[in-house]
Amino acid sequence: MKLVALTYGTEGDTRPLAALCRALIDAGHDVTLLADAGTLSSANALRVPHAALAGDIRGILQPEHGISSVVSKKQGVNATTKALARIANQHTDSWMQQVLRAATGADALIVAGLTAYAGFSVAEKLKIPVIAAGTIPLTPTSAFPSPFLPPRSVPRWLNRFSYRLVAALLWRSFSKATNAARANIGLPPGHKIWLGHPIIYGISPTLLPQPPDYPDNAWMCGQWVRPVANWTPPPPLQDFLAAGEPPIYVGFGSMVGFDRRALLDAVITAIDGRRALFFPGWSGSDSLPLPSNFFILGDTPHDWLFPRTSLVIHHGGSGTTHSAARAGVPSIVLPFAADQFFWAERLHRLGIAPAAGPGQRVTAPALSRAITAASTPEMRDRAAAVGARMRAEDGLATAVKHIHRLLSS
Repeated sequence: MKLVALTYGTEGDTRPLAALCRALIDAGHDVTLLADAGTLSSANALRVPHAALAGDIRGILQPEHGISSVVSKKQGVNATTKALARIANQHTDSWMQQVLRAATGADALIVAGLTAYAGFSVAEKLKIPVIAAGTIPLTPTSAFPSPFLPPRSVPRWLNRFSYRLVAALLWRSFSKATNAARANIGLPPGHKIWLGHPIIYGISPTLLPQPPDYPDNAWMCGQWVRPVANWTPPPPLQDFLAAGEPPIYVGFGSMVGFDRRALLDAVITAIDGRRALFFPGWSGSDSLPLPSNFFILGDTPHDWLFPRTSLVIHHGGSGTTHSAARAGVPSIVLPFAADQFFWAERLHRLGIAPAAGPGQRVTAPALSRAITAASTPEMRDRAAAVGARMRAEDGLATAVKHIHRLLSS
């Protein structure tokens, strides 16, 4: 089958979809991935055919564009949806045209992230099946509220309604640009075009068990990650790891817009001379001075690195959350925006991450207490048990199985 997969977002959005594309190629399919140009390194590494969508997500997220205010000010769901819409709406027409060209002659679309409305529309235009994909639970359930709302802020009886609320806010922010782009490809205005499509999640059922009230076309498959093969670390990293006890990892992925110096000062004080690895990501923090107990990392595969650490301090993105838990080590999650608070709460409930507070306001004493809590034998044992269960999952094989079932029916 000829399949086209599309997403738009940061590395954390593209990497799992690239892994899924590789699994589908290995199963005999012809697959092309469309995503932001700056996030396609994983597709290159996996030899997944790909093309760049219009836009520059890293540039848009820089502070001068105002999008990062959602991170710096810890704004709510309405501000978050508007920020996402500002990223997408300026490119919706281009995306729809690009996807339409790429998908002509395809058997199905797999859509994720900010391109979802464009993908649903193109599938409608071409009259081909469409499967949604994601790493954040979006299917309404009474088991837990929408991940885009603050944890514990919604009474349980409103859990299912919270998804309708978030979906309505998203559509209100995206609908004008989406419907204008739909008109340009000969489609009428859409209304709730996200409803009814099957959806596969690159989410571990160990971290988040599938709710019993999910429909029969939504599945928690397990993390979408490819085992690292023949990756050799740079000699300085090898030497650092060999020189002492497993270090603490510190990294906040593609987060920008926060007070880098204040956060790093809190981290440095709390780590208190322990060995540490620091990944600056997109923040630009690699320009800031760090003490000699810190080693600055370049891009390093998480599934190779995290098992060699004692603790992972991170922002709570779905991918990093899964990789840290799968490695069998405790986390300290310092969330900034969107679903990161949801994953922080999830790991805390599982007993593999102590509470530490949001990244914008964390203090050195609070972080120091969290490091002490994460270093106890009890938490380390729980993290090891969770990691072992997750490593027994095969999220890619499960997702491919569901895709085959959907497209053969």
